Amino acid sequence: MTGEPTVHGGHAAPTTVSARRVAFASVAGTTMEFYDFTIYGLASALVFGHVFFPIVSPTIGLLSSFATFGVGFVARPLGGIVFGHLGDRIGRKRVLVATLLLMGGATVLIGCLPGFATIGFWAPMLLVVLRLLQGLAYGGEWGGAVLMSFEHVPPGRRGFYSSLPQTGLSVGSLLGNLAFLLVALLPEEQLLSWGWRIPFWVGAVLVVVGLVIRWKIAESPEFVENREADELPRLPLLDVLRRYPWQVLLATVLMAGISVATYLNLTYSVSFTARIGVAHWLVLTGILVSNGIQLVVVPLSGALSDRYGRRRLVVTGVVVWAALSLAFFPALTTGEPVLVVLAYVLPYGIGYSIAQGPIPSMFAESFDSRVGYSGISLGFQLGNTVGGFAPFLAALVYEAIGTTWLGVLMSLLLLLAGVCTVALTRLGAQPRVGAPAA
Repeated sequence: MTGEPTVHGGHAAPTTVSARRVAFASVAGTTMEFYDFTIYGLASALVFGHVFFPIVSPTIGLLSSFATFGVGFVARPLGGIVFGHLGDRIGRKRVLVATLLLMGGATVLIGCLPGFATIGFWAPMLLVVLRLLQGLAYGGEWGGAVLMSFEHVPPGRRGFYSSLPQTGLSVGSLLGNLAFLLVALLPEEQLLSWGWRIPFWVGAVLVVVGLVIRWKIAESPEFVENREADELPRLPLLDVLRRYPWQVLLATVLMAGISVATYLNLTYSVSFTARIGVAHWLVLTGILVSNGIQLVVVPLSGALSDRYGRRRLVVTGVVVWAALSLAFFPALTTGEPVLVVLAYVLPYGIGYSIAQGPIPSMFAESFDSRVGYSGISLGFQLGNTVGGFAPFLAALVYEAIGTTWLGVLMSLLLLLAGVCTVALTRLGAQPRVGAPAA
């Protein structure tokens, strides 16, 4: 693919420069979205139980806080359905602008919420409403960001370009953890009164930057060609369920396994280590180092999948992650700084990254371009809904039987994700309409 435009289907194909611009815009959007989800998850583990649920026991307060974290995931499939429908009907670009505005607005408002001590039960109720809006927005973000990158490049580069929005998840997590690492250094009284709000207000800056970048990109060439050929489905969701039921099911189970492991790593472990006396800064440092590694390994894995196939890379990643997860909680329990950091770096920095690189292009290839937004959003978000309640369920398991079985559960679910990957790729890639020429 050169820097000069080529012609296909009567339209100028995107240049390398425009494809990079679109990929950068997708990264900016997913960065904002995952920054918001990261700071909410950390606040749930460290702060919200005290600020919004102070009249109950510490354990019940933590469970209530994690329940509000999970509520956002309940809304994600609905967001995937609504925004997926709009993305397949009116275009990817408009929907991605709307999701960014919705997510950013909800995040800033969370930072402005008075606590329980000020407005009583209205505080947790308003928190749940804003969390639902976050979930709706994120439900429509990932699928559109992936498709915009995927549909702007020829087949031989789609693994690499589609993996770039995944680095936005790492950048967002990196920024979110860095923000909380800084405010966590405050005295506890200041952290609980106003310090925790700062990361949420910083989200406003990321929204403005993301909107400026996203507004300037071109619409997907595949969507444009489908629209001009009058091939846009009236009800994309029904078409997906009728034509691709197995793809949706396998994508859902695959993502359920990966998301459970991810949120046990990212969210539950923060509260777990706090309860056993491991310093917040040490845990957040381990997560930060992992995110830095992901910025290199995720796109590398996506690029390798263009040469060696999606299946091989995803299966390798989940198997490595599953094996390392068995030692995750035992390593955290030691409290040794090196072991704590390695407990995050090895499974979450290496195994996760290898698996995540090819997943976007693998999902996009499982549905044709007319219903791509609806298809990949539905499978991805349904699976992530399961992961959203993993911290809540893990807290219950810990109270009942400790952490012995949590690592085993993570490993089994990741191996199941590997099985689903094999089955999904054997169904074959679907034909693309209006794809850019190689």
